[in-house]
Amino acid sequence: MIARFKDLCLDAADVQTLGGFWARILDGKLVDTGDGDARVDPAGGRSDAESIWVNRVPEPRTVKTRVHLDLRLAEADPAPLLAAGARLIREPDAEVSWWVLADPEGNQFCAFPPGEQARPPGPFEMVVDAADPVAQATWWSGVVGGEVETRKGYAAVVGVVGFPWDYWVFDPVPERKTVKNRLHWDVDLTGPEPTALIRAGASLLREPDDAARWWVLADPEGNEFCAFAPGPRS
Repeated sequence: MIARFKDLCLDAADVQTLGGFWARILDGKLVDTGDGDARVDPAGGRSDAESIWVNRVPEPRTVKTRVHLDLRLAEADPAPLLAAGARLIREPDAEVSWWVLADPEGNQFCAFPPGEQARPPGPFEMVVDAADPVAQATWWSGVVGGEVETRKGYAAVVGVVGFPWDYWVFDPVPERKTVKNRLHWDVDLTGPEPTALIRAGASLLREPDDAARWWVLADPEGNEFCAFAPGPRS
């Protein structure tokens, strides 16, 4: 393990609207960070969830979101999500048992009916589109630990220390990544620099500077992520 999963960051044209939506549906609290961005903190200091940083960006969403969360509903009805501001994209049918919805800026996510296992409603997995799911899951398992599981064409990493959900899923898609992801994750390095990550196959996109003290890298399929040296986030 050469890094630890840290948190998620969501690009937004309207930080308050998008952050407020995700705070409502995740039963969290929207915190203004004072720099034009915001943060969705888990309610009640729960240890089973992580903060989501909502970052203002100038560019709008233009293509399908390649990283999303899958949510488990408390009841077999997405009405609370629609009331909170979600838009329905697809109903369950003979092929799939879940709803596909979009948040106020068009980022799609999936909502599943209650499962047989007893778990609280909310996110239970993070899904990343991939050209080669097994290779991607294997690479990230080598970075943050955990075990790789393969089923029905997709791959997942489970048992990652600090990962707040059950599964980190890599799902096969035919299209390649073309633009910056609107949702990305951060990692904490176990050392002072990302040298081991780069040796493992990550690409360096940006060095720390006066505006940001972290490195921006990309995994083997080009998914951007930020890497922080040990210490506080900002």
